[in-house]
Amino acid sequence: MSEPLPDWIGRVLAHRDLRGQGHAQRQADGNLGLGWIYYGLARVLRPQHVVVIGSLRGFSPLVFGRALADNGEGGQVTFLDPSLVDDFWRDAERVRRHFAAYGLANIRHFPQTTQDFAQTAAFRDLPPVELLFVDGYHTAEQARFDHEAFTAKLTPAAIVLFHDSTTLVTSGIYGEERRYLHTVKHYIDELKRDPTLQVFDLPVDSGVTLVRRAE
Repeated sequence: MSEPLPDWIGRVLAHRDLRGQGHAQRQADGNLGLGWIYYGLARVLRPQHVVVIGSLRGFSPLVFGRALADNGEGGQVTFLDPSLVDDFWRDAERVRRHFAAYGLANIRHFPQTTQDFAQTAAFRDLPPVELLFVDGYHTAEQARFDHEAFTAKLTPAAIVLFHDSTTLVTSGIYGEERRYLHTVKHYIDELKRDPTLQVFDLPVDSGVTLVRRAE
């Protein structure tokens, strides 16, 4: 039997680097913040395959991974992060231990950008994607590339979530000399003008936007 969810959440939020980062978590009351959206969607939709692009220490892949494990149907998470902030994601064994510490073995990590991953056999062989979470380099251009790279992999009912999507803020996460403006919102504004899509913002903390094909 897996660890009770409240206990698991408590352990996740006890890790300093698994709090914050624009997801509105709160340790004091075991609140996953926007993580409840990620967990709830994965539980309700019961996907077999979720793709997550980017995460400082793995909050979103952990939450999706736990939801798929709780579904008990063998769902898997494909997680891309090239470890540009630091070297955390460069050691495959350390990555395995990190996720295993939270009872998860259903997250497959690739230390690559979407641009690099899209050229690999692993990308070509990916199963259909039912949930896509875009949280990599936060420019409109990169969000567009991440989205379009996986468009052909998305199932007709797939939902794409864009994080850091409702605010324009300057980030120094890559160092003060590499500060840059988050412009994902500009790409979201473009998607809102596409009549073939449904686009819904949740302007909580850094925000998350859900995108799916219109009926």
